[in-house]
Amino acid sequence: MKIKRRPIMRPSLVVAPILAFSLLTGCQVAPSKTAKGAGLGGAAGAVGGAIIGNNTGSGNAASGAAIGGAAGALVGAAVGLRQDMKERSAQDRLAQERAYQQEVARKRQEEARLKEQLEEELAIAQGFRITDAELEDAQRRADETASRLAELKAEREWALNRKKELDETEAQIAAEKAEIARLEAELAELRGDIAVPGN
Repeated sequence: MKIKRRPIMRPSLVVAPILAFSLLTGCQVAPSKTAKGAGLGGAAGAVGGAIIGNNTGSGNAASGAAIGGAAGALVGAAVGLRQDMKERSAQDRLAQERAYQQEVARKRQEEARLKEQLEEELAIAQGFRITDAELEDAQRRADETASRLAELKAEREWALNRKKELDETEAQIAAEKAEIARLEAELAELRGDIAVPGN
């Protein structure tokens, strides 16, 4: 009875598709997820196809690697393309939001500028209608309020100073009384004074 020998898979048949996909995806500076997915899927499919092709009765590892690599590349590319589309959609939303915020900020600045311009024009128009008598009356009232404010501040300062002076005097009296009591006790002890009960 003849034993059928299984052909040995040659490494070059598996390595070749992997190198091809690596070169395809590695040439780009920043490959997209579609290209990465195609490369990874193709490499994985080539390895799997080569192993399956080698282990089947036909023993054709090269054919299995080619078929597996093509299928893996298609699946990987599809997955990567979906990820690329999600990223592009998110980037588009961010760009739209940024553009909207910039437009809102620009409109607010324009509204603020127009408001300032309008207020200035109104002030100019009012300035033409002000009489000398109105200016003199306003100046007189300003002098009166300034004088009254100065009087109140001076009165407040005077009251605070009196309170401060009283507090300092009371503190000095308390300190001197404490010193008197200490000295009296010290001198009585040095003189040998003895307190006599009832005296």
